[in-house]
Amino acid sequence: MKKQLVTWRDVEHHVQEILRQMQRDSWMPDYVVGLTRGGLVPANMISQYLDVPMETLKVKLRDHADTESNSQIAHDAFINKRILIVDDINDTGATLNWIKKDWMKDEPETGRWNAVWGGNVRVATLYDNESSKSELTVDYTAVTINKADEDVWIDFPWESWWTR
Repeated sequence: MKKQLVTWRDVEHHVQEILRQMQRDSWMPDYVVGLTRGGLVPANMISQYLDVPMETLKVKLRDHADTESNSQIAHDAFINKRILIVDDINDTGATLNWIKKDWMKDEPETGRWNAVWGGNVRVATLYDNESSKSELTVDYTAVTINKADEDVWIDFPWESWWTR
């Protein structure tokens, strides 16, 4: 598998691109949710820049699989708080699908959910894989890839910094 190294400078540019897209939409979150592990750095950068609070949500489905439900964030979504969910990559779609399913466990699928996703709850990723099986749309992304065309490992600077 091909490996694509992402530098800290790349991350800065990608976050700036996400912020530009949000500004074009005139959309500002009440708070940012960083997904562990990869979403924490870009979420913190966005949170600091926008001067809005940041929460974390543990959704690790690949390495050391572990998840943590957070019904407060889902509740905030239903009372129309603007929430930006941030991850480094939407790869297979499993993470976003897990969040959608987790949030719906207390509130079965209703028309209300259709208004939440892409409305007051939006998703931002540095990289978005077009061949992802995500049921949620990534609203803001800096780079679009298609792993069905070319399977590439996106190697972020926080993943293997000790080998560079």
